[in-house]
Amino acid sequence: MTSRGRRSLLLAGAATGAFLMVLGISPTASAATYYDVAPGVQLNVRRGPGTQYAIVRQLPVGAKVAIYCQTPGETVTGTYGTSNIWDNISSGEYIADAYVKTGTDGYIRPRCA
Repeated sequence: MTSRGRRSLLLAGAATGAFLMVLGISPTASAATYYDVAPGVQLNVRRGPGTQYAIVRQLPVGAKVAIYCQTPGETVTGTYGTSNIWDNISSGEYIADAYVKTGTDGYIRPRCA
C-alpha cells in the first residue's frame, strides 16, 4: 500500500472515531456485541428512553441488537422483567432493556452522554 493509501485509511479511521464521539459513543464500541430481542417480539424503537417518545421503527421478530450505551428512563415490564434501563442501539434510537436478553438486570454498557 502506498503512503497516500495508508494516510487515507488513517484519516478515515480518525473521522469515524470523531463521529462516534459526537454521538456519545466510544470508538471502541464499534466492536459491538449483539444481543437477542425477546422471542416473538416486534420491538418498538423510540427517539428517547420512554414510551412517550415517538416510534422511529420496529425491529422484526428474531432481531439482534448492538447496544452502544444505556440510560435510565421510563420503567417498563417486558419479557425479561421490569426495568428502567433503555438501550441506545443507534443515534437517537432507544429500546426498552426489559425486552433484550443481556444476561443481567443491570447495566452492561456505559451510561449515554
